Amino acid sequence: MNLSEIVRTRYTSKAYDETRKLTDDQRAQLLELLRFSPSSVNSQPWHFIVIDSPEAKARILPALSEANAAKVQKAALVVLFATRTEITEAHLAALLEKEAQDGRFINEDARLGQDKGRRYFVGLNSASVEQQQAWMARQAYIALGFLLLGAASMGLDATPIEGFFPDKMDAALELEKQGLRSVVMATVGYHSEADFNAGLPKSRLAAEDVITVL
Repeated sequence: MNLSEIVRTRYTSKAYDETRKLTDDQRAQLLELLRFSPSSVNSQPWHFIVIDSPEAKARILPALSEANAAKVQKAALVVLFATRTEITEAHLAALLEKEAQDGRFINEDARLGQDKGRRYFVGLNSASVEQQQAWMARQAYIALGFLLLGAASMGLDATPIEGFFPDKMDAALELEKQGLRSVVMATVGYHSEADFNAGLPKSRLAAEDVITVL
């Protein structure tokens, strides 16, 4: 299946078949996809929390709307996209150290340049706590897009979920203690016969309404 076919046939699943599970390989591929998602200046300000067990799912149900609770309970994979509460010196240092280990720098000047450039762009988006958190959330949504497209390319169904109460989710998973805050969720699996959206035609505005070529 080529990319055009994937984007034309993928859709947001409204109901899942709880009897169909992911293979270990499918699960590993999706988690690797998240880890390798791009972010501005390679800031990686995220943490992906996999809600795997029935106990973990039950733990977060009070933070979900009723419709989304059903998706979470029956989906084969549930991911909570969290971001840091702030970008700390320790995080910036860890990024630089990992890039060095992975051979990103040909010399010390390259390492210093990367650090300076990243700090500059982080600073541009850190006039306030709220601005920095909004910037980090945008990075999480890039990873969400990767997950949705990646799942579709594997023949899996997926659902982006904003219908939850962040304060309740953060409390249920004790995210504040970990320096994290919840941003968005996604479920992945196989749709069930109850998924009305599976049979509906896709609807998008015409290309000329949303694309301008200069």
